[in-house]
Amino acid sequence: MHREPSSGGSLLSIGYATVKMSKPEKVGVGGVKTSNAEKDQTWIPKMIKKRVCSTFVEDSFSNGALCQCGDTRQSHSSIALGDCFGTAMVNHWDSAQHSTQYPTDAFGELQFAGASRRQSYFLRLSTDTSPSTVYRLMTAHWGLPLPNLVVSLVGGEGRAKVKNWVREVLRQGLVKASQSTGAWLLTGGLREGVGRCVGEAVRDHATAASSVSLNKVVALGIAPWGLVHNRQQLVNPQGSFPAKYYVQNTSRDSCSLDNNYQAFLLVDDGSVGRRRGETRFRAKLENFISHQRTGISGSGSMDIPVLCMLVSGETDMLERMDLSLKKSIPWLVLAASGGVADLVSDMLETLSSAPLVTSTSEGEGEAAPSIDLKDRVAERIRKHFGDERDISKLVDQAKSIYQNRGLITVYHGEQEGPDDFDTVLLKALVRASKQRVSSNFSLYIEELKLAVTWNRVDIARSELFNGGIQWKHDDLKDSMTDALVNDKPEFVRLFTENGLNILEYLTYGQLENLYCSVDDSTLAYRLLQRRLEERQGTSCSPSSQADLLEPSSSSVMETGQLKELSLYEVSKVLEDLMGDVCRPFYLHPLDLETINTKRKALKHVSNLLSGDCVYRNERCLFPWASLFIWAVLQNRRKMAEFFWEMAGESVLSALSGCKLLRELSKLESETDTKLSMKELAQRFENLAHDVFSKCYQSSESRSFTLLIRMSSVWEGTTCLRMGVAADARLFFSHDGVQALLSQIWWGDMESSTEVWKLLLTFFCPALLYTNLIFFREAEGQQQEETPGETLGRDNDSLYGTTIFSFSDIKHIDAETQGPNSPKSAFIKGTPLSHTYKRPFAVARWRQFWFAPVTSFLGNVLMYFVFLLLFAYVLLVDFKPPPPKGPAIAELILYFWVFTIVCEEIRETFFVGSMTRKQRMRKYIRDFWNKCDLTAFSLFVIGITCRMFKSSYEFGRATLCVDYMVFTLRLIHIFAFHKQLGPKIIIVGKMMKDIFFFLFFLGIWLMAYGVANQALIYPYDPRPAWIFRRVFYRPYLHIFGQIPVEEIDVGNVWDQKCTHNVTLVEAGAEPCRSHYANWLVVVLLVVYLLVTNILLINLLIAMFSYTFNKVQENSDTYWKFQRYNLIVEYHSRPSLAPPFIILSHFHLFIKRQIRKVASVKIHHFVLELRGRVANRLMTWESIQKEDFLTAQSKTQRASDSERLKRMSVKVDSVLKQLAVTRDLDRRLRALEAEMEYSSNALSWIVDSLSQGNQAKPSRPPPTVRGKVQRLMLCAQGSLREDQKNEMLYFFSYFVPPKCLAHSATIF
Repeated sequence: MHREPSSGGSLLSIGYATVKMSKPEKVGVGGVKTSNAEKDQTWIPKMIKKRVCSTFVEDSFSNGALCQCGDTRQSHSSIALGDCFGTAMVNHWDSAQHSTQYPTDAFGELQFAGASRRQSYFLRLSTDTSPSTVYRLMTAHWGLPLPNLVVSLVGGEGRAKVKNWVREVLRQGLVKASQSTGAWLLTGGLREGVGRCVGEAVRDHATAASSVSLNKVVALGIAPWGLVHNRQQLVNPQGSFPAKYYVQNTSRDSCSLDNNYQAFLLVDDGSVGRRRGETRFRAKLENFISHQRTGISGSGSMDIPVLCMLVSGETDMLERMDLSLKKSIPWLVLAASGGVADLVSDMLETLSSAPLVTSTSEGEGEAAPSIDLKDRVAERIRKHFGDERDISKLVDQAKSIYQNRGLITVYHGEQEGPDDFDTVLLKALVRASKQRVSSNFSLYIEELKLAVTWNRVDIARSELFNGGIQWKHDDLKDSMTDALVNDKPEFVRLFTENGLNILEYLTYGQLENLYCSVDDSTLAYRLLQRRLEERQGTSCSPSSQADLLEPSSSSVMETGQLKELSLYEVSKVLEDLMGDVCRPFYLHPLDLETINTKRKALKHVSNLLSGDCVYRNERCLFPWASLFIWAVLQNRRKMAEFFWEMAGESVLSALSGCKLLRELSKLESETDTKLSMKELAQRFENLAHDVFSKCYQSSESRSFTLLIRMSSVWEGTTCLRMGVAADARLFFSHDGVQALLSQIWWGDMESSTEVWKLLLTFFCPALLYTNLIFFREAEGQQQEETPGETLGRDNDSLYGTTIFSFSDIKHIDAETQGPNSPKSAFIKGTPLSHTYKRPFAVARWRQFWFAPVTSFLGNVLMYFVFLLLFAYVLLVDFKPPPPKGPAIAELILYFWVFTIVCEEIRETFFVGSMTRKQRMRKYIRDFWNKCDLTAFSLFVIGITCRMFKSSYEFGRATLCVDYMVFTLRLIHIFAFHKQLGPKIIIVGKMMKDIFFFLFFLGIWLMAYGVANQALIYPYDPRPAWIFRRVFYRPYLHIFGQIPVEEIDVGNVWDQKCTHNVTLVEAGAEPCRSHYANWLVVVLLVVYLLVTNILLINLLIAMFSYTFNKVQENSDTYWKFQRYNLIVEYHSRPSLAPPFIILSHFHLFIKRQIRKVASVKIHHFVLELRGRVANRLMTWESIQKEDFLTAQSKTQRASDSERLKRMSVKVDSVLKQLAVTRDLDRRLRALEAEMEYSSNALSWIVDSLSQGNQAKPSRPPPTVRGKVQRLMLCAQGSLREDQKNEMLYFFSYFVPPKCLAHSATIF
């Protein structure tokens, strides 16, 4: 007996370890170089074996020319032919005893000659090969997608013609249903019979379907190696990458491999030209797959369903079917397809409908039913296979099949058609599951798991969630997990609408399990794994490579290397991507809110995880937001959009998703994934923009409050902050956001105030108390309304009306924030009176000077004065080093720069709530801050050098360059201007084009300059002149400065020169070389042609393209940058440098000595609590729902959706018409049966009334005419259940002796 090799596990593990590290590289047609796939498959011959006949058993019908294995005598080895005595004692050839295993010599990739499809995989293997090895080879190495269903087509082999309706069932029914369920189709894989029909159907659907669904159906061919034509083309001991396979006369059926299959398993039992050699291995593979879990990495909630489909077939299929049924594999039989399929369908229908007649003998009372069943089965077999000799064996097999009839479903495809074949498959599997479950409700759960596995939400909605079944939360938990892990958002939506409570479902432990199920091919997996390795302190590698091949555990979550993942790793990844906005999600359950150092946090988490981990049983604080983050990290579009719809704070959540995706796209290396992340990020930005637009249309004041409200979910951040972090330029370009920024910019002044009025008031402050500048009405005057007027208007005051007077939000000191302060009053919604009111003169003074626009205007004016002072010092009053200098103007300049530096330090380190490291990172990231650092550094170097006589001139030159840098900073100041701002953005984009132009120009400059210098001046060792003539002079040539008299030796050159090398080395001018001067002129012409025509026009074209491209979005960019400028001047003191030093002293006394907290530490933040916050969140949710409703209506009104609905309605009408015609036919048949029954009953009554000796007055009624035709029609159309109903009906009226006669009618 053959035994499997025991050393296979480690070798196969090594092979699969290579698979995990690198993907197979597809080689070209020629296959010249060694690919990754060839290297990765070198382990296959060590693991996979083939079988070769080792004993020649003579075939008596071939006169000794053939062996019973089917091969010729010449093909056998000398060892196989040498054992004459042993072979003489053998009458029958057996594969296990008379064949020997050797390393396989046929594996790799297969390319069909003349076929345009992608390459297939193939493998020659022994019948004793472990199915687990083959299954992991197909999924892990070949990359076949894990199946949600396996349909094994049995029968229909050979060159017998397949019926047309069977072809339609396979093409329109099976393959189409397999595409919707993600199934594997197992056939023989040869170009004959059913295998060819399936291959053609897969090809047609792959051509018509989209690229997304192309890989969902996997056609897998399992054929006997000895039956395949041209199999020698596949033989290569080192593997074929690819093997060229030629098929002759593809129009006829043959035993050649079909090019429409993705993979081939060529089972070798040592025979040649014999069928059924693969049956044993195929049955083992089906049984193994039926015990594997569905979903990603086996994370599903049920085993992979396996269904055998019987089409026609010979009598040996009965044994194959019997063995599978004993292993609880369900079968679907195509009735009327011929062969064994007709026998099984006829046997099930006939034996199930006819009652068994038991014997009256006492001694044979128990055996009589069995004998009667056996006789009936034998009768059916003789009817269909009358020529078979060994009937008794077939009877036993058929009887065993009948006893497992609960696993068999008969499909009348000729009558029912191929429509909704996926429903037929589902019902067949549900029917088979009745044998395993104990209650009807468990049957519903099994059916639900199948629908989830196949992603058929329509079946679940119509069959299981139609109101007839009361689902509980616990019944949907496993299916919900399956839907989440395998990305099926329609089912998640269905479950949440039908009984699943997300608050009870999502605990912190369940959330950790969801993160453990992250696919190992995603970026999120790599980030989490890195953090897990950091916590564990060692490289996270599997204990043994063989673990990669172990069957998946029954637990649906503990897969991959993240099974020890905790919320700590998730929080660290989110902190890297989002900062501190995700802290409330996971730090609270881990008790890490008060721990600041990394080492203490790791120690605390390690101690916590080593204990009972009580937090895992706690409910998640924000379930929808947590699931939203989980979906966004995996770039699951539909799932993330659904969770966004369910989560609160829709605008902020959308901006958070946008931020998270854009950060992930920066780390992603795959181009397609990076692009999809950017598209999804833009989708969320559009959602935030559209929802806020809906809010702005509903209420302007509430939408303003929405922008500056502190979030209770996202760690106190606001929509404006998150929009800046997410680079949401489209969101900031919204009119509502710009209106809020304009109000903040102008403070309490009217935004329509002209600039000249501001300038005039700036130099004459007394004009504040005139009507030159109009201010908005103060809150105190607004509150003087009557209570009736207050209640009669909109309740906008509950949402923070103080945003209309930003001086209160910005400048109310901490000591005035009592319970009756204006801010507290309006936040709480109670219009209390002010306890303190500033005088009019003070209030108006603060309204003007504390407005950001006033601060900006003062800084601009003083900056111009600073530049004038700087220029005056450099041009007029730049004194010599001490003791003669510096002058008083220069000292004032030093002090001025010092105040500017102090303000930069204050803005960087004392404004905001970030850590110092985050502040420095943010400061360095800004381009203009880099310019400031450069200017300050140059200024310090310049004033230091100018103090010494030796470096005085260098210091002066440095300060001159520094003046240029300070002047260029005006660009940033005027970026606020509505007309100049977009143009400045365009100029910044064009600077990038100049660098590309300079790169090409530098190449031509060097090429021409070196050649020109070498030809004109063969020897000139002066470095300064070499640099001038190689770079500087060719650069001037572009602008027309060409010294023709020096370049062209034909012109007179009055320059004194010498040929003496010594004088030249001493500094004299060398003479020109006359040799090859024509070449110098040619090079000049070519150089000018390329630079002045080609490169200059290229630069103009690049500028034009950049201008047209940026001009469309320049307004959006400018509005986005406007926010940063407003934030900067909102936080600045009112005084400009150098007088700002007074504000700095004031702030120092206020913050450090008086310990008064700063109100400006947070930009534009409004904290709402209690009823006010809940009402604002409710209002935002209503606006989101209105937006989604309008979006859904717009989508439903599109032409494509209308066509889809019309198609569904037409299909429904056609189905109803078919049902109506069937009911009409059945009613007419029933009327005919009733008429015949009435006549028969009348005749029976007459007969009984005459007694036994009297003859009836008339003969019994006969079926004739229309009644006979209707009955014959009914006999062909009635199904099994309908015939049983008719027999049950007759049992009430017909005597028992007439019942047998009535049964024959049906």
